[in-house]
Amino acid sequence: MDINQKNLSALYTAVKTAFNTGSGTYTALWPKFATMVPSTTSAETYAWLGQFPKLREWIGARQVRKLASHDYTLKNKKFESTVAIPAEAIEDDAYGVYMPLYQEMGYASASHPDEMMFALMAAGFATKCYDGQNFFDTDHRVTDPDTAKEKSVSNMQDGKGAPWFLLDTRRPLKPFIYQKRKDYRLNAKTDAGQSDHVFMADEYLYGVDGRGNWGLAFWQQAYASKAELTDANFDAAIEAMMSLKSDEGRPLGIMPSVLVCGPSNRSAAKKVLEAENKAQGESNTNYKAVELTVVPWLA
Repeated sequence: MDINQKNLSALYTAVKTAFNTGSGTYTALWPKFATMVPSTTSAETYAWLGQFPKLREWIGARQVRKLASHDYTLKNKKFESTVAIPAEAIEDDAYGVYMPLYQEMGYASASHPDEMMFALMAAGFATKCYDGQNFFDTDHRVTDPDTAKEKSVSNMQDGKGAPWFLLDTRRPLKPFIYQKRKDYRLNAKTDAGQSDHVFMADEYLYGVDGRGNWGLAFWQQAYASKAELTDANFDAAIEAMMSLKSDEGRPLGIMPSVLVCGPSNRSAAKKVLEAENKAQGESNTNYKAVELTVVPWLA
């Protein structure tokens, strides 16, 4: 096949079709766990984090609650993947063998937000959130409504095993943030008039790139454990999350809806959530109490 602009345009269409086919085979998990925030600058500051709007009976004048200002900023990052097709593969009409690779590139682009979000989830034990504490910590500082003094609140269980996580994902605001600056897009460097790269390397480049970042939102909606995944530890985590209160002393209404774990905790998680009866025959009170999501990025 002659390498001219017409044939290169047709090749780009084939590459793009393969890319879109691969992208379409993956169903993203992040919309369940993260609030998508469109970004228009190099970084975004989330001063409103930590505020749970609550209603009160309207007696007298409105009570205007001042929002606490938090300096939690996410800087956008760039991500890319590039694959080259040698000129001789195009000349010999043998470029079709590269199409599965571009399908995989599409799949990788579609799954990349999940990969980054779950990596952030796993790193939450050592990554600070808006209140200056690690996202999963034993010492989140909140105001005790009875004494007006600060007290410590924990959203984690200590242990030495593989982590598992309980999350409240029912609300419009999620436990995590997906800050999208630029969607993943496929580009080509295939100038038939000989671009610098084509001239020097005799190959035609096709690559995907995107821009954004992932952040930690409300620690109150997430609970982590490195303890053994048992009925007792699961029950303790549920109770701890549902007992959280606002600074005014009212329950925050946290209701865990998803248990997330890696492959090593899959069997234990299914035993806790999906077995209708326990080993001795008694009913499992946690049967389908929450949804189970097992992800490879927590291996």
